[in-house]
Amino acid sequence: MIRVLRNARLTDGRIVDVRVVDGLINSVDPSDVSNTMEVAPADDVAVEDLGGWLLLPAMAEPHAHLDKALTAEAVPNPSGDLRGAIDAWIAAAAAGVFTYESTVERAAQAMELLLVHGVTAVRSHVNVLSSNGTTSLRALKEAAERFTGLLDVQTVALTSSPMTGPDAANNRAALDAAVEEGVDLVGGCPHLDPDGPGLIRHALAVAADAGIGVDLHVDEMLDPSVLTLREYARQVIDAGFSGPVAAGHCVTLGMQPRSVQLEVAALVAEAGIAVFPLPQTNLFLQGRDHPVATPRGLTAVTALQESGALVAAGADNVQDPFNLVGRSDPLETAALMVMAGHQLPDTAYDMVSNNVRRAIGLPEVHIRPGDPADLVAIDAPSIRGAIADAPMSRRVFRRGVLVASANQQSEIIRPGGTRS
Repeated sequence: MIRVLRNARLTDGRIVDVRVVDGLINSVDPSDVSNTMEVAPADDVAVEDLGGWLLLPAMAEPHAHLDKALTAEAVPNPSGDLRGAIDAWIAAAAAGVFTYESTVERAAQAMELLLVHGVTAVRSHVNVLSSNGTTSLRALKEAAERFTGLLDVQTVALTSSPMTGPDAANNRAALDAAVEEGVDLVGGCPHLDPDGPGLIRHALAVAADAGIGVDLHVDEMLDPSVLTLREYARQVIDAGFSGPVAAGHCVTLGMQPRSVQLEVAALVAEAGIAVFPLPQTNLFLQGRDHPVATPRGLTAVTALQESGALVAAGADNVQDPFNLVGRSDPLETAALMVMAGHQLPDTAYDMVSNNVRRAIGLPEVHIRPGDPADLVAIDAPSIRGAIADAPMSRRVFRRGVLVASANQQSEIIRPGGTRS
């Protein structure tokens, strides 16, 4: 079937009709409202009139934790820091707070929230531990099945420490089981492991054998003496690893002198590591011990960009002990990249859309013939306006098919009952 997204407004102000064939954009032509409105669509043509709404590439989430999402009420984190969140989660898991069924339902709810906000692809880390094996991974996969054809879902095996040495056998076995189960990437936290370089080496080896990628949590702290990102980049280069590689957080790079930032950023670019700053969670977790001139908990975004590294932004945790709030809306992430990361709005939107797609191996969308028709229409005047107001009047298209819709309504009731 041919699909036409009629009366769409592009960022340059043009009003166009976007024709979609077999999930790809076939043509982008000026709308002729006086004629097209009078012509009934053919039986094999489905028309969606966007009424002049702004049409943009769909958004994507590069770093989520869907197995943890929406647990803030059940798993409080009184200290508000990273250690407190980790300890709270471990204690809740040991107490049996989470069941397989509840994890499926929460993950599905989180996916639904992402989709309705305009996200058509998400990469989620999922706990792969000796204590629960692949249970969370299987739950996430079951939830993802409900969104087949609606949302691309990638999974990362988030391993526990240690991953090397005599005490690592069970954790390594859990990772092996996850690979056998069908995880998409190998994860882990080398900055928290007794042998960070060893964890990186093991992750790259397992991924190379399995033919999958690596996506690590890296340097999620403010201690400038820790700079695991440099080691990660060097190991990727030295190993000649050819799979996709990514690093989330990379907070300590932002604590380095500019000369060190540029040196490490050049290595990251050479290694092909995509870097994901995660402003929501790191602004919440980091800096509580720095009451004066509090650091922002962001990586060295500008140095990475100047060095040619791919930088895409994500939300990380959503309404759990690692981040008590969050709307599952990448426009919130983009707004924080403008305010805390000093990015211009157009760049910030790229960081939650096409930069993410590149980083997770999906083709970019520039609303040109041949592009996938993964699109979001928003009732906003511009990209800047969309980021500023985050209106919920949205239409989400996956390969040209409308997959989610939301309408925002507001009303002022003046004295005497006058409504406007």
